[in-house]
Amino acid sequence: MLISITLNGKKITSDVSPDALLLDWARAQGCKSVKRGCETANCGLCTVFLDDEPVLSCSVLAVRADGRRVTTLEGLQEEAREFAGFIADQGAEQCGFCNPGFVMNALALFRENPDPSVDEIKEFLAGNLCRCSGYEGQTRGILNYLAWKKARGGEGAAT
Repeated sequence: MLISITLNGKKITSDVSPDALLLDWARAQGCKSVKRGCETANCGLCTVFLDDEPVLSCSVLAVRADGRRVTTLEGLQEEAREFAGFIADQGAEQCGFCNPGFVMNALALFRENPDPSVDEIKEFLAGNLCRCSGYEGQTRGILNYLAWKKARGGEGAAT
């Protein structure tokens, strides 16, 4: 099937099989931040934005994205770089395998709720599995990032 998807701002037309996953399609386009983890929509490693909404690309057929916008971490480098440093400062990136999905979901959280509570942060990110940490470093990184943004005059300061 011939599909056309705007990937990270660039329109791409390609031929895919009807059962091709969006995860595999994105990786074939060079988006290596989209990772294969559980393949059961439970770990968050394959998170992408589909028309600005976070989705697990292992559970979306590529043909369902036809005519739509897909954004991966490669398309959000400036926004992600600013936030990711706060995660690294807390030692929460350890092996780094879960980081792209975690960062994508954190960015989605900031867009949806620029001033989340600690409980809201934990609830929003519950679908991101990390085998290296206890999530406390990630939570501290998010809180520090939001406080930093607020101090700079931007939105966001967790309570």
